[in-house]
Amino acid sequence: MLLRLIGIIFISLTISPAAFSASNKIQLTAAQAQIIGQKIWKNEGLSKVENLTVWNKGEDFPSFGIGHFIWYPQAVEGPFTESFPQLIQHLSRTTPLPDWLNKTADAPWSSRERFYVDINSTRMNGLRQLLHNSIPQQLEFIVQRMETALPKMLANLATKAQRDHVDRQFYRVSQQLNGIYALIDYVNFKGEGVSAKERYKGQGWGLLQVLENMNDNADVMPEFVRAADFVLSRRVKNAPRDESRWLPGWRNRLQTYLKP
Repeated sequence: MLLRLIGIIFISLTISPAAFSASNKIQLTAAQAQIIGQKIWKNEGLSKVENLTVWNKGEDFPSFGIGHFIWYPQAVEGPFTESFPQLIQHLSRTTPLPDWLNKTADAPWSSRERFYVDINSTRMNGLRQLLHNSIPQQLEFIVQRMETALPKMLANLATKAQRDHVDRQFYRVSQQLNGIYALIDYVNFKGEGVSAKERYKGQGWGLLQVLENMNDNADVMPEFVRAADFVLSRRVKNAPRDESRWLPGWRNRLQTYLKP
């Protein structure tokens, strides 16, 4: 169980290979957890409570929490992994949930317009308060997703050479300044890269694709950022509709992987 986030501690985040235990569990100190949680919330929602419940223009779904976890309305089946119901299941183990949230499998808003008509309702205010109070549990959920990422990625590769390359790049990144943060954040941001649905023209943009495109003979974190920029730029090029407006923000996010 990750220690609770109490305030913000501005120190460098250096995590050694010991951050992974023998069982592939990520071990974080309280200070490391604080920094990662705050960085993810800043990346996704500028650390603003009102941005814990949003429906972005041009999207078919709302997003919630520090990780902007997706929740599809009824009859909407998009190409991205739906993560908010999984988060709610995770929160329910330790946190009392409002009745409406327990009884609702799909997002209860049929459109962005209806979502923002409801934005200041008792239901929505209560949801933002729940999400603001459960930042440690949300980070724990994100970390657990990260812990399962490497086995999923390796299982999707056909040859030993491919598996060895991805495994090597994963652990090279994990040993760098900001490496664990970059891995956790990118998986939360763009997924593991293993879902067949998360492809444009057969090409994905998740962590798997980033690690596949990394070179050995390079500074590790700049190379991780270069490979991530490559797969995200390829996504925009392959997208069935214009996604170019997102690319500057994605690139700004990648730059945080290089900063202490």
